[in-house]
Amino acid sequence: MPRDDQGQKLILADLLSATAETIAPLRALLETAKDCVREKVMVDGRASGALVEAEQTAAHGLAWLATYVEALAQMQTWAEKLQADGKFGEVDQLIHQIAFGEYLWQIYGGIPMNQGEILRLQDIGLTQDQMREMMVPAVQTLTQGGNTQAARLRLVALMQERSAEVSVGTTGLDEELEMIRDQFRRYAIEKVEPFAHEWHLKDELIPMEVIDELAEMGVFGLTIPEEYGGFGLSKASMCVVSEELSRGYIGVGSLGTRSEIAAELIIAGGTEEQKQKWLPALASAEKLPTAVFTEPNTGSDLGSLRTRAVKDGDDYTVTGNKTWITHASRTHVMTLLARTDPDTSNYKGLSMFLAEKTPGDDANPFPTEGMTGGEIEVLGYRGMKEYELAFDGFKVKGENLLGGEEGKGFKQLMETFESARIQTAARAIGVACSALDVGMQYAQDRKQFGKSLIEFPRVANKLAMMAVEIMVARQLTYFSAFEKDEGRRCDVEAGMAKLLGARVAWAAADNALQIHGGNGFALEYKVSRILCDARILNIFEGAGEIQAQVIARRIL
Repeated sequence: MPRDDQGQKLILADLLSATAETIAPLRALLETAKDCVREKVMVDGRASGALVEAEQTAAHGLAWLATYVEALAQMQTWAEKLQADGKFGEVDQLIHQIAFGEYLWQIYGGIPMNQGEILRLQDIGLTQDQMREMMVPAVQTLTQGGNTQAARLRLVALMQERSAEVSVGTTGLDEELEMIRDQFRRYAIEKVEPFAHEWHLKDELIPMEVIDELAEMGVFGLTIPEEYGGFGLSKASMCVVSEELSRGYIGVGSLGTRSEIAAELIIAGGTEEQKQKWLPALASAEKLPTAVFTEPNTGSDLGSLRTRAVKDGDDYTVTGNKTWITHASRTHVMTLLARTDPDTSNYKGLSMFLAEKTPGDDANPFPTEGMTGGEIEVLGYRGMKEYELAFDGFKVKGENLLGGEEGKGFKQLMETFESARIQTAARAIGVACSALDVGMQYAQDRKQFGKSLIEFPRVANKLAMMAVEIMVARQLTYFSAFEKDEGRRCDVEAGMAKLLGARVAWAAADNALQIHGGNGFALEYKVSRILCDARILNIFEGAGEIQAQVIARRIL
């Protein structure tokens, strides 16, 4: 395939043709991999939980392979759309070819599930002959010539010519969504970025002034239907808002997540009376919610929850313990998952409540009778604080049983997972962008051996790969949001977006700190906070291992 005069990028027509030609063999490879894993874990036509657990490397590897295949397919859709619209510029072309060059090699040679676990196709069960079937001429061309140092250096040179306030590459979103992005980017630059590091270092709650301003901008009612006081916008708009606010500070970008989860629960499972009462209050931020699901000894195993809600006349009395409750103190309502059927020990006996509480303050964080709490000190993600809660005789009105029916809590919660994971993927993109911002700035400003750090190829390489992987994760996230907006089931796509986005954010933060050298290890530098904030993304809303397990079982 011919290259330009500098050997930096593949000729456009050949590039799009070559990348398009890789999708079919990749999908065929994925089907072969599915068959290999099915032979290991299927019993009587169904995936055996015990066998999937025993074959975790193969099953989770399949999930990662499927994620890579879908990610490249969405990059191809993105590139073809930009080309059709006359917007596929040189930056986008370089991102596209580097992404395919790198991810195709990783598929063939080893996908990093994390720093210490590299998934090889033979771990799934593929033979050398089966692996070689993906190496069609287009794949060979892209693996050899897609991700070259010349291409990476040219990308970074173009990045330096662009404003730091815009994204690297064309997102492919429509004008309305880009206007929303611009609005929230400007807000983050003015009201978030200058103060975020101080909030982090002092371990302070994000000021109520910020919450009030975000409420005025519609953040808390973004996707709530207009008839209930919201804006009725798309999940794609939620991605853009979460992305740009998290680029300023993940704590601010996560404020809307609480309302998103609570609203989704009420929209999907609430009675009409509950919708009328709670949705307008959530949309306006008159009521701030928090999600109260996890318990000390259960983690991701929500079916084993022990917190009890016992019927007491028309109302309920709650007893038990919860942990890792974000923004618990100054909120007004808890989406509280508790066991209402004491004869069960699985998800079938769980119910969801809209449990009202009185907001606390620093002096008395939990003034409501029947509940106490203590702060969990954390590395990052500090702006809302994390708490352990204890309930002893805590009262919940019977009218606040979600949907008015017991035993539906786990099913109701499951219906929120798609939106929650899409939102988390968007937050991950924002954190990765933040890492790229500070890494790029430091590399330009810092002089060593008579020149800027960015002039050293291995520094530039890091910045280039940050930009490339951000776009890959972004397109996978937008795709899952579009699927959700169209009313299609997208739990797999949302899970893939979250799985990849979390890894991309951590890699970007780690590399940005490496660019800073010793200074990156100093608390005074923003990148130290970004690294801590990035680390949580692969844990909350489903740890990476749980996410891979869920994806694998679904696609099998």
